[in-house]
Amino acid sequence: MTPPIALQLYTLRDSLAQDYAGVIRKVAALGYVGVETAGFTGTTPQAAAALFGELGLQVSSAHSPLPLGEKKNEVLDTLKTIGASNLICAYFPPEEFSSEDSIKKVCDQLNAADEVARANDLTLFYHNHWWEYRYHVNGEPAYKTMLAHLSPTVKFEIDTYWVKTGGQEPAAIIQELGSRAPLLHIKDGSTDESQPMVAVGDGQMNWEPIVAAAGQVDWFIVELDRCATDMLEAVARSYTYLTQKGYAHGR
Repeated sequence: MTPPIALQLYTLRDSLAQDYAGVIRKVAALGYVGVETAGFTGTTPQAAAALFGELGLQVSSAHSPLPLGEKKNEVLDTLKTIGASNLICAYFPPEEFSSEDSIKKVCDQLNAADEVARANDLTLFYHNHWWEYRYHVNGEPAYKTMLAHLSPTVKFEIDTYWVKTGGQEPAAIIQELGSRAPLLHIKDGSTDESQPMVAVGDGQMNWEPIVAAAGQVDWFIVELDRCATDMLEAVARSYTYLTQKGYAHGR
């Protein structure tokens, strides 16, 4: 069976800040099975959870601060409130991937967060950008150094577009990681990080081999950081493309 489609809500952050409930209702009406949260500007976790439940939207995952230090209880409470079991670390800055020592420090934080996550029935994921694949350390892409230092229980949300932008082949990375990468971010564009993105299917991404490699993937999650067209229109076109091609399914 094909994976279900979710939407990373960061995609619609500007309109969500103005009318959270109205925009989420539009996402549900398009046919998206789930959502991936990225903060709650314009609402609260409690209100968002009630809305998702009313509309039958699953919460595939949540981009969140790490459950460490003073943020620990807030993060854990938020994930419990919205019913998310997959906690995504969305970002470490590019300079952290310039040496083995700095990558190890990133991994130390992720490993510590992973222990907390697992103790609270959560799965910790790391979401990549282009630099983990374009930057090289010890003659290999920086993500290889991450793999050497991360606990094997830390999983990956592979952003297929950023992998390609970083000079690697997404299908090969998905195959390499196997069951360790059950979440994929799906976006499209020119694969030049300075250019805006477009609806999935309208850019230069070659989806057929990516879909073929995604046999162990649980969710396809559409995300557009910025877009050359109206964002909600691109969200709708992305859903139509993925479902009509038979790559993923909606409701």
